[in-house]
Amino acid sequence: MTSIAATAKPADREAVESQLRALIRDVADFPKPGVGFKDITPLLENVAGFRACIAALAARIAEHRPDALIAIESRGFIFGAPLATLIGLPLIVVRKPGKLPRRTESVAYQLEYGEDLLEVHADAIVAGRRYVIVDDVLATGGTAAAVVSLVTRLGGVLAACAFPIELAFLDGRSRLPGVSVDSLVTYG
Repeated sequence: MTSIAATAKPADREAVESQLRALIRDVADFPKPGVGFKDITPLLENVAGFRACIAALAARIAEHRPDALIAIESRGFIFGAPLATLIGLPLIVVRKPGKLPRRTESVAYQLEYGEDLLEVHADAIVAGRRYVIVDDVLATGGTAAAVVSLVTRLGGVLAACAFPIELAFLDGRSRLPGVSVDSLVTYG
């Protein structure tokens, strides 16, 4: 894999984390009382900050030498598309049911009050190839764990998961045993 990110020197992690932390807004009681929401829209509105975020994630992802990136609907697409372009890799999308036009493989996962499904095109994951899963936030880890299980069930090799934000107090990493997890900003 030859790409800009693979040959670039990683940015100073503390400086990038500080820059990103300043652009992530805390919103109390959203989407329901008691929840402290991490709003990424100020980060997306700041060209230099978003560029730094993508460059830092790309440098970390490139270290895992993936063959493709997998982005989870919907906010994972915001980060996955520029990352795939920068690193020079294909982008595979994992979507909610009924959104993909060809034959799909699905995985069920638990929500707080029920169950949901995620789907990927059946021919998108190639046995033996290395994948990095990208999403916006690692919270409880349920969605990422579901996609990990889907990738491995289809014969893919999971190289890592990457997130701009990690909510460590929700212990999402515990749902990803043996998986390399890269996050740029961690809230304890």
